[in-house]
Amino acid sequence: MLNRLASETSPYLLQHANNPVDWYPWGDEALSRAKAEARPIFLSIGYSACHWCHVMEHESFEDAEIARRMNENFVCIKVDREERPDLDHIYMSAVQMISGRGGWPMSVFLTPELEPFFGGTYWPPSPRQGMPGFGQVLSAVIEAWQNRRQEVIDSASKLTAEIAKSARLSNQSGELSLELMHAAVAMLERSFDHQHGGFGGAPKFPHPMDLRVLLRAWRREPRDGVLHVVTHTLDRMAAGGIYDQLGGGFHRYSVDERWLVPHFEKMLYDNALLAVCYLEAYQATGHARFARVARETLDYVLRDLRTAEGGFASTEDADSEGMEGKFYVWTPVEVAQVLGQQAAETFCYVYDVSELGNFEDKNILNLPKTLEQSARILQREVSELEVEMAESRGKLLAARGARTRPGLDDKVLVSWNGLMIDALAQAASVLDEPRYLEVAMAAAQFILGSLRAADGRLLHSWRSGRARFNAYLDDYACLTGALVSLYEASFDERWVDEAVGLAEAMLSDFEDEAEGGFYFTATGQEALVARTKDAVDSSVPSGNGMAATVLLRLGKLTGRTDFLQAAERTLRALARLVEQAPAATGQLLLAIDMALGDTPELVLLGGENEADNRTVLDALRRCFWPNKVVAFRSPDRRAVESRSLTEIFASKSEHAAEPVLYVCRNFSCQAPVKGAKAILAALAALGVPDNASRQGA
Repeated sequence: MLNRLASETSPYLLQHANNPVDWYPWGDEALSRAKAEARPIFLSIGYSACHWCHVMEHESFEDAEIARRMNENFVCIKVDREERPDLDHIYMSAVQMISGRGGWPMSVFLTPELEPFFGGTYWPPSPRQGMPGFGQVLSAVIEAWQNRRQEVIDSASKLTAEIAKSARLSNQSGELSLELMHAAVAMLERSFDHQHGGFGGAPKFPHPMDLRVLLRAWRREPRDGVLHVVTHTLDRMAAGGIYDQLGGGFHRYSVDERWLVPHFEKMLYDNALLAVCYLEAYQATGHARFARVARETLDYVLRDLRTAEGGFASTEDADSEGMEGKFYVWTPVEVAQVLGQQAAETFCYVYDVSELGNFEDKNILNLPKTLEQSARILQREVSELEVEMAESRGKLLAARGARTRPGLDDKVLVSWNGLMIDALAQAASVLDEPRYLEVAMAAAQFILGSLRAADGRLLHSWRSGRARFNAYLDDYACLTGALVSLYEASFDERWVDEAVGLAEAMLSDFEDEAEGGFYFTATGQEALVARTKDAVDSSVPSGNGMAATVLLRLGKLTGRTDFLQAAERTLRALARLVEQAPAATGQLLLAIDMALGDTPELVLLGGENEADNRTVLDALRRCFWPNKVVAFRSPDRRAVESRSLTEIFASKSEHAAEPVLYVCRNFSCQAPVKGAKAILAALAALGVPDNASRQGA
């Protein structure tokens, strides 16, 4: 029999539609019943690719006796954390305060007034490895509610007050200075794993925002040690099992310190953020290997995560056929069946495939040696071995495609799609890949056309033709940033107008004008027990960090001082937080780096020779100059000019036969530079490197 989740769109909720638990989705029906019957709520929050969510479902939520006790004593609510991150933020804070740790599945008991009084993460059905059994937990909560209810309610009120207090950020504004960057760099260098790359020990996460902070610190004060932290980390990740050596793209994290054994789920946001990180490393160093990883990662997304409507699916599961990682691992026999014995022996040597196995009795493909080292040992030419490995990878990828794929969570989330559109737009420019721009524009058009409420406001999630849930701060911030990147990749001015509209809505609906910063939920959205501000990075950039970043970019591009002032208010309001937790506020540090300058506005008027225009644009796009904004108009452009760009193009001369570049700061411009050669020389004087050697990377 199906429960109430059968009419939902979330793949995670639909996974639980056959449970004997009488699940409700979060909504008026469930909340009204809890109040009317004075029942506590059991709130279970997870997501479709969560391995331990699947385990708890099979062990407990499919158990008839456990389900009976849940149904008789609680209103049971199941929530997809990716659809309702507002609920996840609040109740994760509660679980962390109660248990000292967090994670998913998140299991929280609430009063009918939605105040939490007990919670944890995964509980086995019976006691195991020091954990209480879920049955024991149910018994204890039922007893407390029946016999000590007022005590429970009082405790819940105190806990809720603490959550509300922690959700408010300090209103003691701080100063913006490079000392904040220096402190972050020092902390990251201290935690750097000199052998394997990355930060700290196992489990090990990629930290793309922190790596991008280090790149900016290096650009300000070039120091080989800082750049090494970035390049060594990116190299080790790309050689490890966390990177899909056949299909491209990154898994969620590594359970060991060597990047070998991943948690095999693949998230859209990880691949967007890491693609940008590798692109910036390529811009900074010119090393083609970073461009290759970025391209392979984005190609994976286009191949496996793009929906028929043009958006991007959220997640690929870690499990297939009930086993984590089964889709990705190999034995020597399986490799030989595809490649033949001789080619298989070479491939297995290069990619660490053995009879013993490096993942139980199977093998996760990885590169313990560089290709150059393997070539020397095998007495092969590097170029020859490289060609053979590419052919072998292609054959194995095709063979892997016949396996049972991991489950796909195909809901389209605006914030994560914004991150991917941004990555594709940047890649289109840096790698000169027009197909990335076409896909990015199609995704943006889909979101702007299909994820809108009747009043024009954004919605958060789309699946199976249904757009749902009011958009959150990071939806607005990430999509606005993506549209700015789309403009700089295409110079189609409609994207600026769309970005300005979203930024204006973000300011009116989310900003806390009294104390600074932005709330995660909009004014007028569903009232919960706390209204939080998202300022600390998690697996995705913080909403406040993204909002400040895009307001700076858009303010510089359009001359909107209200955008620039809002960004500065936000950064000053959160400067103390950055000072206290520099390794947890990478996106805010990226915005601070931009706010502190140098942040030039580069205005290029195209000449009649398209090749000259292209030469200048390529130089601007390929260099690592992260805080610039670029505006361009060509003489043959027929599109309607955007009013939003009136300021940046004001008082610029008419198009000439040759391209003309204006280098401006705070909308005060130096004398124009005319002609491609003169422009390249002027850029070189500003520290922009010659990128001719990077062509075709």
